[in-house]
Formats: sequence, structure tokens, C-alpha cells
Amino acid sequence: MLKQVAGSAASATALLEAYQAGSAFFFSSPKRTLLAEGEWARLPEYEGPDALRSLARRVAELLASAERSGHGTSVAVGAVPFDHTKPAQLVVPQTLQWAGPLEFTPDVLAEQNAASAFEIREIPAPAEYEEGVNRILARLQQGDIQKVVLARSLHLTSSDSVNIHQLLRNLARHNTRGYTFAANLTPKGVRSAAADSEGSRTLIGASPELLVAKTGPYIMANPLAGSAARSDDPREDERRAASLLASAKDRHEHAVVVEAVVEALRPYCKHLDVPREPSLVQTNTMWHLSTEINGELIDPSTSSLQLAAALHPTPAVCGTPVDQARAVIQELEPFDRGFFTGMVGWCDANGDGEWAVTIRCAEVEGRVIRLFAGAGIVLGSNPEAELLETSAKFRTMLLAMGLNQPVLAGRKEG
Repeated sequence: MLKQVAGSAASATALLEAYQAGSAFFFSSPKRTLLAEGEWARLPEYEGPDALRSLARRVAELLASAERSGHGTSVAVGAVPFDHTKPAQLVVPQTLQWAGPLEFTPDVLAEQNAASAFEIREIPAPAEYEEGVNRILARLQQGDIQKVVLARSLHLTSSDSVNIHQLLRNLARHNTRGYTFAANLTPKGVRSAAADSEGSRTLIGASPELLVAKTGPYIMANPLAGSAARSDDPREDERRAASLLASAKDRHEHAVVVEAVVEALRPYCKHLDVPREPSLVQTNTMWHLSTEINGELIDPSTSSLQLAAALHPTPAVCGTPVDQARAVIQELEPFDRGFFTGMVGWCDANGDGEWAVTIRCAEVEGRVIRLFAGAGIVLGSNPEAELLETSAKFRTMLLAMGLNQPVLAGRKEG
């Protein structure tokens, strides 16, 4: 049966402490914290051109089956990949516990390193990434594409198994205003309940960006585009924030994303409230331009997953036009993004739910961590600056792993 937990900071912390890698799903947002344990049913793998379009329907059928059977947890949790033709990783858990938002005091959950030491490999190498940016800039000059998000990856190999639970603690401590998550990607049939279990694979991260949330007839989306690295010097940090807010390049990049989000949501909504100007939001490592979009649905039964599928991928993580940008990404990125720049979250039988954009994240498998970060390339982009932006975005995960010094190809970040 469904287990309920009172919405207090203490109970939210208890859910974080109860998380077990390999068998659980954890998700915290500014409004709530949830811990899903076990697997009552898994969404059957479905691959093909309509995999994303049919996702909401297939999940609704799975949840209806759970309700008919009397299972107490009519909620699906998990992750959806960047590639719209690839299968999602969604399950109906055995049990689900809810709490209020996470809050920490200085003496709670002191940080510890998630592993002892790492060997680091950059994919692609920095010079190759900058060459990729130059190739995109040449395409942009032709006028058929306005933006492409180009990503790179870090492969870190530890001398011992990564402590996923400690890594999640470290991420959550510095991300109480965002979306901290850990999703089990372990293949079906592999039984593992410990962080170091052979075959266990976990998607973990601390995203600042909400793709969409739905509560009854009301929805919210919060696209982010346009970024600047934080500085440890307060005056310099303030200068960078002001410069980002005044940047014509970044404001244009942001406006393109907001326009695409509004265009995707408008057919579902009676009205949308869209601020005229972006605001600034901050994480521990980055400044972002942000627009919070609120609306009311025409049909309150429209599910959060249906809305998320209509939005995915936004120009913030892919580019515009989407199809052309996706083709350039496939051509230039020397790795499969997997669930990076996909979405992660939950949806219940009423269609309510929250879906965050899967950024500031990594996949962990045994002693190996694969980190991902991307930058939006538009006319006026500078290859070295875009490389440094990805380095700054990597810092969310690197700091959570206890790597406090610049480690990327001898380059200093921001």
C-alpha cells in the first residue's frame, strides 16, 4: 500500500537517508520530496518514431492497470531519453513516500567525498569541441539553423566504487531550490540494491530547470537559456549577473526558447501568463536567464507527461529548428547523450506531475561516472567561451564529488 510521510523538513531528510541505489528513485523539488522503492511494474520498452508521442498514453494504461489491480501506488517515476525514438525508463514502484521540500542546517548531513580519486578523460578533447563550435557557426551563417546545443562528456574512473548515496546527499545539500534526482537505470532482470552492485546503473543530478509541472488544471514551465559562471568574488559575481541580464546575445537565445515553449503549450491552455522580461536565477555554480510561465489547461485531464512530450526537446537543450539541430548534434557529438537533456520526474493517474530537464547530471556505473554538459551555439558565440561554459556547468557534479579545483585540460573556469 501507498505509504504517506508528513511534509516536514525532517521527513524529507529521512527520505534522502532512506534512498538505496539500484532499487529506488529519488526526486526533490522546491515543493516536495519523493522516494519510490522497488518495482511493481515497468513500462514495456518501446522504440521507434512514435515512442515519445505515445508515451503519455502508454503510461496512462500502465497506471490504470495498477489502479484496477488495487495496487496502492498509481504513480510512474523515472526518466525519458534525449532521443525521441528511444525507450523511456519508467516504473510503477512498490511503495512511494512523500514529504515537503528538503531543508538543511549546517550540522546536518556533512559532506563527504563520494569516491577517493579519479582518472579523467574528456570526450571530445577541448580542441575538438572548439572545432565543433566553429563548424556550427559556419552552418549558422547559412541561415537554415538558428541555434545548436553542443555537448561534451567527462569520463571519470574511480579507484573504488562510487558512493552514489553520498553523491546524492552532496548534490541535494546545495540544490534545495532546484530538482535533485537519482533514477535507477539498471537493466531489467539485474537485481542490485547497493551502490557498488555489479551491473547497477544510476542517473543522478541536480537540475535547475523545470520542463513542466501540473497540478489539477494549472501548469508551470520554467525555461532557462543564457548562462554565466559564478565567481567566488562577490563584486565580480554581481558584475557577471548584471552582464548576463544585459547581454543581447543571451537575451535573444533565451527569447527563442521561451517562444518555443509558449508555442508548444498554447494549444493545451485557456491562457498563458508569460513575463515580458527574463529574470535571473542562480545555482551554486551558474547564473541563468529564467522565465516562469504559468497557465490553465483547457482540459484538466491532460497529463503532465503529455505536456512534457510536447515540449521535449526545447531549444534550450537541442537547438532550433529542432530537427535540423538534432541532425547536427548526431553528426558532431562523439557519444550518445542517453538520458542527458532528456527529462526526469513523476506522473500520477490524474496526470499531475513534475518533469525536470535532465541537466547537471551524470550516469554512474560501478567505478565509472559519465558527466555531461552543453552550451547553446548561436551567431556571436565564441568557441573558447562556450568550452569554458561547459566546464563551469560540470562543476555542479565535480564539486559534489569533492573535486574542488579546476581539472579540465589545465583550463581555469570562468
